[in-house]
Amino acid sequence: MTTTRLAALGREEPPLLALTQRLLAVAESGLPAMLLPGGEAFVFTVAGRQAADGSWTLERRGTSTRYAAITVLGARFLPEDRQRAVLGGHTAQEFAGLLVESLPAVTNLGDAALIAWAAAETDHPKLSDALARVDALDEDGRPQYTVEAAWVLSALAAARRSADVERRFSAARDRLLRARIGNSPLFPHATGPGLVPWYRSHVSCFADQTYPLQALALAHASGDGGGDPEALAASEACAARICELQGDGGQWWWHYDARTGGVVEGYPVYSVHQHAMAPTALFDLADAGGTDFGAAIRKGLRWMTDVPELAGGHEEPMILDDLGVTWRKVYRGDPKKAVRAARGLGTRVAPNLRLKSLDRVYRPLSVDRECRPYEFGWMLHAWQGGRI
Repeated sequence: MTTTRLAALGREEPPLLALTQRLLAVAESGLPAMLLPGGEAFVFTVAGRQAADGSWTLERRGTSTRYAAITVLGARFLPEDRQRAVLGGHTAQEFAGLLVESLPAVTNLGDAALIAWAAAETDHPKLSDALARVDALDEDGRPQYTVEAAWVLSALAAARRSADVERRFSAARDRLLRARIGNSPLFPHATGPGLVPWYRSHVSCFADQTYPLQALALAHASGDGGGDPEALAASEACAARICELQGDGGQWWWHYDARTGGVVEGYPVYSVHQHAMAPTALFDLADAGGTDFGAAIRKGLRWMTDVPELAGGHEEPMILDDLGVTWRKVYRGDPKKAVRAARGLGTRVAPNLRLKSLDRVYRPLSVDRECRPYEFGWMLHAWQGGRI
Protein backbone atom coordinates (compact mmCIF):
# COMPACT_ATOMS: atom_id res chain seq x y z
CA MET A 1 0.00 0.00 0.00
CA THR A 2 1.27 3.46 -0.86
CA THR A 3 1.89 5.86 1.99
CA THR A 4 1.76 9.62 1.86
CA ARG A 5 5.40 9.73 2.90
CA LEU A 6 6.59 7.40 0.17
CA ALA A 7 4.39 9.12 -2.39
CA ALA A 8 5.87 12.50 -1.49
CA LEU A 9 9.38 11.07 -1.69
CA GLY A 10 8.65 9.75 -5.17
CA ARG A 11 7.50 13.17 -6.31
CA GLU A 12 10.46 15.01 -4.82
CA GLU A 13 13.29 12.61 -5.67
CA PRO A 14 12.40 9.34 -7.43
CA PRO A 15 15.81 7.68 -6.89
CA LEU A 16 15.32 8.04 -3.14
CA LEU A 17 11.94 6.33 -3.38
CA ALA A 18 13.69 3.31 -4.89
CA LEU A 19 16.31 3.44 -2.12
CA THR A 20 13.66 3.60 0.59
CA GLN A 21 11.70 0.72 -0.91
CA ARG A 22 14.94 -1.24 -0.95
CA LEU A 23 15.56 -0.42 2.71
CA LEU A 24 12.04 -1.44 3.67
CA ALA A 25 12.50 -4.76 1.89
CA VAL A 26 15.74 -5.28 3.82
CA ALA A 27 13.91 -4.51 7.07
CA GLU A 28 11.14 -7.03 6.43
CA SER A 29 13.58 -9.70 5.33
CA GLY A 30 15.99 -9.06 8.20
CA LEU A 31 13.62 -8.89 11.17
CA PRO A 32 12.56 -12.57 11.22
CA ALA A 33 16.21 -13.57 11.62
CA MET A 34 16.42 -11.31 14.68
CA LEU A 35 13.72 -13.26 16.50
CA LEU A 36 14.87 -15.75 19.08
CA PRO A 37 13.62 -19.36 18.99
CA GLY A 38 9.94 -19.40 19.89
CA GLY A 39 9.30 -16.11 18.14
CA GLU A 40 8.46 -14.17 21.30
CA ALA A 41 11.63 -12.12 21.85
CA PHE A 42 14.07 -10.13 19.75
CA VAL A 43 17.83 -10.13 19.97
CA PHE A 44 19.79 -7.10 21.07
CA THR A 45 21.99 -7.18 17.95
CA VAL A 46 23.30 -9.29 15.12
CA ALA A 47 27.02 -8.98 14.37
CA GLY A 48 28.51 -9.68 10.98
CA ARG A 49 31.73 -11.61 10.43
CA GLN A 50 33.34 -11.94 7.01
CA ALA A 51 35.30 -15.03 6.04
CA ALA A 52 38.38 -15.11 3.86
CA ASP A 53 36.27 -16.04 0.83
CA GLY A 54 34.16 -12.90 1.30
CA SER A 55 31.09 -14.67 2.68
CA TRP A 56 29.31 -13.35 5.77
CA THR A 57 27.87 -14.98 8.84
CA LEU A 58 25.63 -13.27 11.38
CA GLU A 59 25.81 -13.93 15.11
CA ARG A 60 22.77 -13.15 17.27
CA ARG A 61 23.61 -11.62 20.63
CA GLY A 62 21.55 -10.80 23.70
CA THR A 63 17.88 -9.95 24.09
CA SER A 64 16.19 -6.54 24.12
CA THR A 65 12.72 -5.72 25.39
CA ARG A 66 12.86 -2.14 24.17
CA TYR A 67 13.92 -3.14 20.69
CA ALA A 68 11.00 -5.55 20.53
CA ALA A 69 8.58 -2.78 21.52
CA ILE A 70 10.01 -0.42 18.90
CA THR A 71 9.66 -3.15 16.29
CA VAL A 72 5.98 -3.49 17.23
CA LEU A 73 5.52 0.26 16.86
CA GLY A 74 6.81 0.03 13.30
CA ALA A 75 5.30 -3.29 12.28
CA ARG A 76 1.78 -2.14 13.21
CA PHE A 77 1.67 -0.18 9.95
CA LEU A 78 2.09 -3.34 7.86
CA PRO A 79 -0.80 -5.46 6.58
CA GLU A 80 -1.63 -8.28 8.98
CA ASP A 81 0.10 -11.03 7.01
CA ARG A 82 3.32 -9.03 6.91
CA GLN A 83 3.03 -8.23 10.61
CA ARG A 84 2.95 -11.95 11.30
CA ALA A 85 5.92 -12.51 9.00
CA VAL A 86 8.18 -10.17 10.99
CA LEU A 87 6.76 -10.89 14.45
CA GLY A 88 7.01 -14.67 14.61
CA GLY A 89 3.43 -15.35 13.57
CA HIS A 90 1.93 -12.66 15.79
CA THR A 91 0.10 -9.49 14.88
CA ALA A 92 1.45 -6.27 16.31
CA GLN A 93 -1.32 -6.25 18.91
CA GLU A 94 -0.60 -9.84 19.90
CA PHE A 95 3.11 -9.18 20.26
CA ALA A 96 2.34 -6.06 22.29
CA GLY A 97 0.35 -8.36 24.55
CA LEU A 98 3.38 -10.60 25.06
CA LEU A 99 5.34 -7.54 26.09
CA VAL A 100 2.61 -6.41 28.49
CA GLU A 101 2.67 -9.85 30.11
CA SER A 102 6.41 -9.43 30.68
CA LEU A 103 6.02 -6.13 32.53
CA PRO A 104 6.19 -7.44 36.10
CA ALA A 105 9.85 -8.27 35.43
CA VAL A 106 10.58 -4.95 33.66
CA THR A 107 12.46 -2.50 35.86
CA ASN A 108 13.59 0.05 33.28
CA LEU A 109 11.31 3.04 32.77
CA GLY A 110 12.16 3.35 29.08
CA ASP A 111 11.31 -0.28 28.39
CA ALA A 112 7.99 0.04 30.22
CA ALA A 113 7.13 3.27 28.41
CA LEU A 114 7.80 1.74 25.00
CA ILE A 115 5.61 -1.25 25.87
CA ALA A 116 2.83 1.10 26.98
CA TRP A 117 3.24 3.11 23.79
CA ALA A 118 2.99 -0.07 21.70
CA ALA A 119 -0.06 -1.20 23.68
CA ALA A 120 -1.75 2.17 23.15
CA GLU A 121 -1.04 2.28 19.42
CA THR A 122 -2.30 -1.27 18.90
CA ASP A 123 -5.41 -0.74 21.08
CA HIS A 124 -4.41 -3.58 23.35
CA PRO A 125 -7.06 -4.34 26.01
CA LYS A 126 -4.43 -4.49 28.76
CA LEU A 127 -3.15 -0.98 28.16
CA SER A 128 -4.11 -0.09 31.74
CA ASP A 129 -1.65 -2.69 33.06
CA ALA A 130 1.13 -1.15 30.99
CA LEU A 131 0.29 2.35 32.15
CA ALA A 132 0.27 1.20 35.76
CA ARG A 133 3.79 -0.20 35.38
CA VAL A 134 5.03 3.07 33.90
CA ASP A 135 3.41 4.94 36.76
CA ALA A 136 5.11 2.66 39.31
CA LEU A 137 8.56 3.15 37.76
CA ASP A 138 8.31 6.90 37.13
CA GLU A 139 8.80 8.38 40.56
CA ASP A 140 7.52 11.95 40.95
CA GLY A 141 10.28 14.54 41.01
CA ARG A 142 13.03 12.09 40.15
CA PRO A 143 15.29 13.04 37.20
CA GLN A 144 15.15 10.66 34.26
CA TYR A 145 17.20 10.18 31.14
CA THR A 146 15.72 12.42 28.47
CA VAL A 147 15.13 9.63 25.97
CA GLU A 148 13.12 7.65 28.50
CA ALA A 149 11.21 10.73 29.64
CA ALA A 150 10.31 11.37 26.00
CA TRP A 151 9.06 7.82 25.56
CA VAL A 152 6.85 8.27 28.63
CA LEU A 153 5.29 11.36 27.05
CA SER A 154 4.81 9.63 23.68
CA ALA A 155 3.13 6.69 25.41
CA LEU A 156 0.79 8.94 27.37
CA ALA A 157 -0.02 11.01 24.28
CA ALA A 158 -1.04 7.82 22.48
CA ALA A 159 -3.04 6.63 25.49
CA ARG A 160 -5.05 9.84 25.88
CA ARG A 161 -7.71 8.71 23.44
CA SER A 162 -8.58 5.62 25.50
CA ALA A 163 -7.49 6.22 29.11
CA ASP A 164 -7.53 8.96 31.71
CA VAL A 165 -3.84 9.91 31.87
CA GLU A 166 -4.12 13.69 32.03
CA ARG A 167 -2.27 14.21 35.32
CA ARG A 168 0.65 12.06 34.28
CA PHE A 169 0.58 13.49 30.76
CA SER A 170 0.86 17.07 32.03
CA ALA A 171 3.72 16.15 34.36
CA ALA A 172 5.61 14.34 31.60
CA ARG A 173 5.10 17.20 29.18
CA ASP A 174 6.24 19.82 31.69
CA ARG A 175 9.29 17.73 32.66
CA LEU A 176 10.57 17.70 29.09
CA LEU A 177 10.00 21.40 28.55
CA ARG A 178 11.75 22.30 31.82
CA ALA A 179 14.75 20.11 31.01
CA ARG A 180 16.18 22.55 28.48
CA ILE A 181 19.07 24.73 29.60
CA GLY A 182 18.48 28.46 29.30
CA ASN A 183 17.35 29.48 25.84
CA SER A 184 18.94 26.56 24.04
CA PRO A 185 16.59 24.75 21.64
CA LEU A 186 18.32 21.43 22.33
CA PHE A 187 17.69 18.94 25.11
CA PRO A 188 20.22 17.63 27.66
CA HIS A 189 20.97 13.98 28.34
CA ALA A 190 18.92 13.96 31.57
CA THR A 191 15.96 15.96 32.82
CA GLY A 192 17.79 16.99 35.98
CA PRO A 193 21.09 16.68 37.86
CA GLY A 194 22.40 13.48 39.37
CA LEU A 195 22.37 11.03 36.47
CA VAL A 196 25.31 12.38 34.44
CA PRO A 197 28.80 13.33 35.73
CA TRP A 198 29.22 17.10 36.02
CA TYR A 199 32.03 17.23 33.48
CA ARG A 200 29.82 15.92 30.68
CA SER A 201 26.41 17.07 31.84
CA HIS A 202 26.35 19.55 28.95
CA VAL A 203 26.79 16.79 26.34
CA SER A 204 23.68 15.27 24.80
CA CYS A 205 23.21 12.94 21.87
CA PHE A 206 21.08 12.84 18.74
CA ALA A 207 18.53 10.58 20.41
CA ASP A 208 18.18 13.20 23.14
CA GLN A 209 16.87 15.51 20.41
CA THR A 210 14.75 13.31 18.16
CA TYR A 211 12.71 11.55 20.83
CA PRO A 212 11.72 14.74 22.71
CA LEU A 213 10.88 16.64 19.53
CA GLN A 214 8.76 13.67 18.44
CA ALA A 215 7.08 13.37 21.84
CA LEU A 216 6.22 17.06 22.03
CA ALA A 217 4.82 16.98 18.50
CA LEU A 218 2.69 13.97 19.43
CA ALA A 219 1.60 15.77 22.61
CA HIS A 220 0.42 18.71 20.53
CA ALA A 221 -1.38 16.47 18.06
CA SER A 222 -3.11 14.47 20.81
CA GLY A 223 -4.88 17.46 22.31
CA ASP A 224 -8.35 18.73 21.56
CA GLY A 225 -9.08 22.12 20.12
CA GLY A 226 -5.96 24.24 19.79
CA GLY A 227 -3.55 21.51 20.81
CA ASP A 228 -0.42 22.60 22.65
CA PRO A 229 1.35 25.51 20.93
CA GLU A 230 4.17 25.60 23.50
CA ALA A 231 5.00 21.95 22.97
CA LEU A 232 4.85 22.37 19.19
CA ALA A 233 7.13 25.42 19.35
CA ALA A 234 9.72 23.51 21.40
CA SER A 235 9.58 20.62 18.93
CA GLU A 236 9.99 23.03 16.02
CA ALA A 237 12.95 24.80 17.59
CA CYS A 238 14.79 21.56 18.27
CA ALA A 239 14.11 20.25 14.77
CA ALA A 240 15.22 23.47 13.13
CA ARG A 241 18.49 23.45 15.04
CA ILE A 242 19.52 19.86 14.29
CA CYS A 243 18.64 20.44 10.63
CA GLU A 244 20.74 23.61 10.62
CA LEU A 245 23.66 21.62 12.02
CA GLN A 246 23.27 18.70 9.60
CA GLY A 247 26.49 17.79 7.81
CA ASP A 248 27.21 18.59 4.17
CA GLY A 249 26.96 14.88 3.37
CA GLY A 250 23.59 14.60 5.13
CA GLN A 251 25.10 13.41 8.41
CA TRP A 252 23.04 13.65 11.56
CA TRP A 253 25.72 14.35 14.13
CA TRP A 254 25.95 12.43 17.38
CA HIS A 255 26.91 14.72 20.29
CA TYR A 256 25.74 18.26 21.02
CA ASP A 257 26.26 20.96 23.64
CA ALA A 258 22.84 21.29 25.22
CA ARG A 259 23.78 24.73 26.58
CA THR A 260 24.82 26.39 23.33
CA GLY A 261 23.03 24.30 20.71
CA GLY A 262 26.30 23.45 18.97
CA VAL A 263 28.02 20.22 17.95
CA VAL A 264 30.52 18.68 20.39
CA GLU A 265 31.55 15.63 18.33
CA GLY A 266 29.98 14.48 15.10
CA TYR A 267 30.96 10.83 15.05
CA PRO A 268 29.80 8.13 14.96
CA VAL A 269 27.24 8.65 12.21
CA TYR A 270 24.56 6.00 12.72
CA SER A 271 22.59 4.47 9.87
CA VAL A 272 19.43 4.40 11.97
CA HIS A 273 19.56 8.17 12.32
CA GLN A 274 19.83 8.59 8.56
CA HIS A 275 17.10 6.23 7.37
CA ALA A 276 14.78 5.99 10.36
CA MET A 277 15.07 8.08 13.52
CA ALA A 278 15.38 11.52 11.95
CA PRO A 279 12.64 10.77 9.42
CA THR A 280 10.35 9.35 12.12
CA ALA A 281 10.64 12.39 14.37
CA LEU A 282 10.51 14.99 11.61
CA PHE A 283 7.56 13.30 9.89
CA ASP A 284 5.63 13.20 13.16
CA LEU A 285 6.34 16.90 13.61
CA ALA A 286 5.02 17.68 10.13
CA ASP A 287 1.97 15.48 10.69
CA ALA A 288 1.26 17.44 13.88
CA GLY A 289 1.06 20.65 11.86
CA GLY A 290 4.70 21.67 12.16
CA THR A 291 7.26 22.57 9.54
CA ASP A 292 8.02 20.16 6.72
CA PHE A 293 11.72 19.29 7.00
CA GLY A 294 11.55 16.97 4.02
CA ALA A 295 14.67 18.38 2.39
CA ALA A 296 16.75 17.49 5.45
CA ILE A 297 15.21 14.01 5.57
CA ARG A 298 16.12 13.41 1.94
CA LYS A 299 19.62 14.77 2.45
CA GLY A 300 20.15 12.39 5.36
CA LEU A 301 18.75 9.43 3.43
CA ARG A 302 21.23 9.93 0.59
CA TRP A 303 24.08 9.20 3.00
CA MET A 304 23.09 5.54 3.07
CA THR A 305 24.50 4.97 -0.42
CA ASP A 306 26.77 8.01 -0.74
CA VAL A 307 28.93 7.87 2.37
CA PRO A 308 31.60 10.59 2.09
CA GLU A 309 33.58 9.15 4.99
CA LEU A 310 34.18 5.96 3.03
CA ALA A 311 35.06 7.55 -0.33
CA GLY A 312 38.54 7.53 -1.83
CA GLY A 313 39.57 3.92 -1.43
CA HIS A 314 37.57 3.06 1.70
CA GLU A 315 34.31 2.18 -0.03
CA GLU A 316 32.07 -0.30 1.72
CA PRO A 317 28.30 -0.70 1.35
CA MET A 318 26.16 0.11 4.37
CA ILE A 319 23.24 -1.93 3.00
CA LEU A 320 23.61 -5.69 2.49
CA ASP A 321 20.38 -6.84 0.90
CA ASP A 322 21.16 -10.56 0.88
CA LEU A 323 21.99 -10.54 4.60
CA GLY A 324 18.98 -8.42 5.55
CA VAL A 325 21.09 -5.84 7.41
CA THR A 326 22.24 -2.26 7.32
CA TRP A 327 25.56 -1.77 9.07
CA ARG A 328 25.20 0.21 12.24
CA LYS A 329 27.58 3.15 11.99
CA VAL A 330 30.71 4.82 10.63
CA TYR A 331 33.11 5.83 13.39
CA ARG A 332 36.64 7.00 14.11
CA GLY A 333 38.05 3.86 15.68
CA ASP A 334 39.82 5.97 18.31
CA PRO A 335 40.84 4.07 21.46
CA LYS A 336 38.34 4.39 24.31
CA LYS A 337 36.41 7.03 22.35
CA ALA A 338 39.23 9.48 22.94
CA VAL A 339 37.92 12.19 20.61
CA ARG A 340 34.52 12.29 22.27
CA ALA A 341 36.11 12.41 25.71
CA ALA A 342 38.54 15.17 24.76
CA ARG A 343 35.89 17.30 23.14
CA GLY A 344 33.43 16.69 25.94
CA LEU A 345 35.91 17.86 28.54
CA GLY A 346 37.19 20.70 26.37
CA THR A 347 33.78 22.15 25.64
CA ARG A 348 32.89 22.02 29.30
CA VAL A 349 35.23 24.95 29.94
CA ALA A 350 35.42 26.41 26.41
CA PRO A 351 32.13 25.80 24.61
CA ASN A 352 33.46 26.58 21.14
CA LEU A 353 36.66 24.53 21.44
CA ARG A 354 36.97 22.13 18.49
CA LEU A 355 40.44 20.51 18.79
CA LYS A 356 40.53 20.14 15.00
CA SER A 357 43.81 18.25 15.04
CA LEU A 358 41.88 15.23 16.30
CA ASP A 359 40.03 15.07 12.97
CA ARG A 360 43.33 14.52 11.16
CA VAL A 361 44.62 11.90 13.58
CA TYR A 362 41.40 9.89 13.97
CA ARG A 363 39.56 9.88 10.68
CA PRO A 364 36.09 8.25 10.52
CA LEU A 365 36.97 5.27 8.34
CA SER A 366 35.69 2.37 10.47
CA VAL A 367 32.39 0.54 9.97
CA ASP A 368 30.51 -1.11 12.83
CA ARG A 369 29.17 -4.30 11.27
CA GLU A 370 26.17 -4.79 13.54
CA CYS A 371 22.46 -4.34 13.02
CA ARG A 372 19.74 -4.05 15.67
CA PRO A 373 15.99 -4.68 15.49
CA TYR A 374 14.98 -1.17 16.51
CA GLU A 375 16.71 0.20 13.42
CA PHE A 376 14.17 -1.61 11.29
CA GLY A 377 11.31 -0.88 13.68
CA TRP A 378 11.79 2.85 13.33
CA MET A 379 12.36 2.48 9.59
CA LEU A 380 8.93 0.88 9.23
CA HIS A 381 7.44 3.54 11.48
CA ALA A 382 8.99 6.35 9.46
CA TRP A 383 8.11 5.20 5.98
CA GLN A 384 5.01 3.02 6.36
CA GLY A 385 3.23 5.57 8.54
CA GLY A 386 1.11 8.36 7.10
CA ARG A 387 -1.15 6.10 5.04
CA ILE A 388 -3.47 7.47 2.39
